[in-house]
Amino acid sequence: VQLVESGGGLVQPGGSLRLSCAASGFTFSSYFMSWYRQAPGKERELVASITSAGGSTNYADSVKGRFTISRDNAKNTVYLQMNSLKPEDTAVYYCNALRSLGYWGQGTQVTVSS
Repeated sequence: VQLVESGGGLVQPGGSLRLSCAASGFTFSSYFMSWYRQAPGKERELVASITSAGGSTNYADSVKGRFTISRDNAKNTVYLQMNSLKPEDTAVYYCNALRSLGYWGQGTQVTVSS
């Protein structure tokens, strides 16, 4: 099982990034997928989630209207489009797959700074 995040980096406030998480080794289309983040000194928090077929999404209040989660089951990939980024969005972003078992990626760093 592998979850590989990519797309992180340094961006100025107000900018955008798109994170990707490529999955392998399990039946991706059967799994509930989420993005979490963890800032230095803080607990990991749920950012956004999407059901297996992509029909329903959920967002943390802090990112509603700015972030969009989506998935492509044909490509075994989940995305997080992040717009209007703020310094407080700075964190390591992790991809999570959940069904009867849960899997985590290694994380990708997002830094929002001028």
